[in-house]
Formats: sequence, structure tokens, C-alpha cells
Amino acid sequence: MARKFLYVIAGLIVLVIAALLVYRIWGLELIRAVMVPREAFAPLSPLPANAYDDPKMWIARPDITKDNPALWTPQGVKDAPAAKKAAVFFIHPTSYITTLGDAHWNMRLDDPESLKLARRFVQGQASTFNAVGDIWVPRYRQANFGVFFTDKPAAEAALDAAYSDVAQAFAAFVRANPDEPLILAGHSQGSRHLLRLLRDQVAGKPVADRIAAVYAVGWPISVEADLPALGLPACARREQAHCIVSWQSYAEPADPSGVLEVFGRANGYTGKPRKGTHMLCTNPITGAFNGSAPATANLGTLDSRNDKKPPHLITGIVPARCDTSGVLMIGEPVDLGPFTLPGNNYHVYDYSLFWANVRQDAKVRLATFLKQENGT
Repeated sequence: MARKFLYVIAGLIVLVIAALLVYRIWGLELIRAVMVPREAFAPLSPLPANAYDDPKMWIARPDITKDNPALWTPQGVKDAPAAKKAAVFFIHPTSYITTLGDAHWNMRLDDPESLKLARRFVQGQASTFNAVGDIWVPRYRQANFGVFFTDKPAAEAALDAAYSDVAQAFAAFVRANPDEPLILAGHSQGSRHLLRLLRDQVAGKPVADRIAAVYAVGWPISVEADLPALGLPACARREQAHCIVSWQSYAEPADPSGVLEVFGRANGYTGKPRKGTHMLCTNPITGAFNGSAPATANLGTLDSRNDKKPPHLITGIVPARCDTSGVLMIGEPVDLGPFTLPGNNYHVYDYSLFWANVRQDAKVRLATFLKQENGT
């Protein structure tokens, strides 16, 4: 069954990649016909006020001890228990991927295939934080993958609907963790919702003082047009807490034109245009703003290619360099599986490429935050 499921997921991703190739060759109109839902957008009914009190509304949380994908670690990884733990809120990326025009704008919570793929993302991404605290990952009515290929008002409405669920889950998370340091993280669509959470629910509020670090990976952030509204600065060095980390991975030769075009098209969270501003790039190997690091400094890339072997870490194979465009260059293409996107875009592998370094980064930032909290 596990292998059959992997084949299904691989097939879906291949279809997505094929659609992206079609987009590069034949344009937006054709990809809209394949990826964008045809139905009229219908507003979602709000979830019950206490919806996220139910463990079934979470993929991971501390009281889920059976089949919790966030508790997974690669072979050979053993960490000493943290002296004091954080509470980690992780928003998973898009797992509602369809190529049928009759798909919905938002995932239904009982969609089994999307939930299975979300669990795989949680295992490969959120697990990197399980050395620093208890991980909370909400289920939410995420926007369809197709929303990122259309400017229809329904696309923004679908993202707004997904965000409403995330905001409700975050409120429940904060209530359940009234005193702990907080680490907020996400990827792709999850990071988009995370940035909005920072602006709407964190910046200028008491909870902001408890944020040890934010990992908004796989979504572009403008240093000038976004950061001032988010209430936290960019992380300038690893030994810094209460700041934001972000990167987007490309092998060389890279073509990040699609991301750069989207980045420059809209205004930032400050209301100012992003066009002409600088995209935030944190080097995940060094933990510093911009800069480069050799492959020898990479503590471990997660290799999940072989379904006959458990995923494991490979050290020293991927370098990292923040390019002047704001994206992260990883040198020559590396074989992590079939899901590299056009333009040598390693978006799917943003966490996998630097899994062990992100793990170490979170430990250092939490330790730094606790020292500052204790005045030492």
C-alpha cells in the first residue's frame, strides 16, 4: 500500500510538473484549462468556534503519539532532550493538487489523498523541528494548487478562506501554549499564510515577545515592503533570535523569472510595491543573511529517493549561495528525486536540502532566545 501511494503521489507531481512545462511553452491560458478549478467560488462555512480543540483537526500535536509524522527522524539522528522546549506551529504546503477542471477551490477536510500527502510533507519538513519542542500542525481547507496560476478573484478568495482556518488554529495553539517560547514555520502556501499571521495576529501584540524564530521558507519576502509590517527583522546571523528566516532553492543554471515576476507584481504587507525591492535570502547553512557556504558545511541533506530504504541524511553534498536576485543557489543540480520544477527550481526540496542545518539552526536560535529571556 505504501508503495502504491507513492506511485499515486509521484503521478500527481509529474502531472503538475508537466503542466508547468506546458505553461512555459504555451502560456497561461492552457495551464488555466488544466489546473484552475472551473466551478464558481462558493464561500466556505466557518468552522465551529471550538473546532481546533479536537485533536482530529490536527496532523500533529503533543497528545497525538500514534502515527504522528512530526515525531519522525531519519536513520541515525539522535538528539539530547532540550533543556526547555518551544511550542512549534507549522503550516504545511499545498497538498491539494489536481489537474481536473471540476476540482474545488478549497480542499475538503475529508479529502484522503491530500491529507496523506500533507502528512508526508510534515514528516519531511516539520520533523526537523522536533528536537526543540512539541510540534502542532493543523489541518486546514487549503487553496487548490491552481490558485497560483490565475488572477481570478476566486483565487484570492480561496486563499483567504484557507487563511481563516489557519488563523483559527493559531489562536487555539496560543491558548494551549500560554507560556512557552514559540517557533513558527511553514513552507510554500503555508509560509504565505504564516506571513499574514505575523502581520495580523502577531505584530504589535503580546504574543510577539514570545517568538523565538520564524521560518517562512519557500515564499518570497520583500525586505523593504514586507518586513516592516511583520514586526520582526530578518535574521542577520545564526546566534540571533526573534527574527525571520526565508529562502527559495535553485540549482544552476537557474531561471527564477517566474518567482521574480510574481514577487514584483503585487504590493507588500506594508502596502508599498515590492517591485525594485530586495528579496530576503537566508543562507540555511550559515544561518546568516545572504552570503555563501561550501557543501562541506552542509550537515545533512535528506535523501528520500528509494522507497525500499528509509530516508537518511547525506552530508557535504549541497552548497548554498544567496544570489543577487534574492534566491538561494545550490550549485550543480543534485538528484533528490523527480520533483524538481522547471528552471532548476528545487522548491519541493527547500527543507530536505538543508534538513540537518535547519535542525541545528532552530536549536541555536531557541538557546539564544532563552538566554535573552533570562537576561544572560
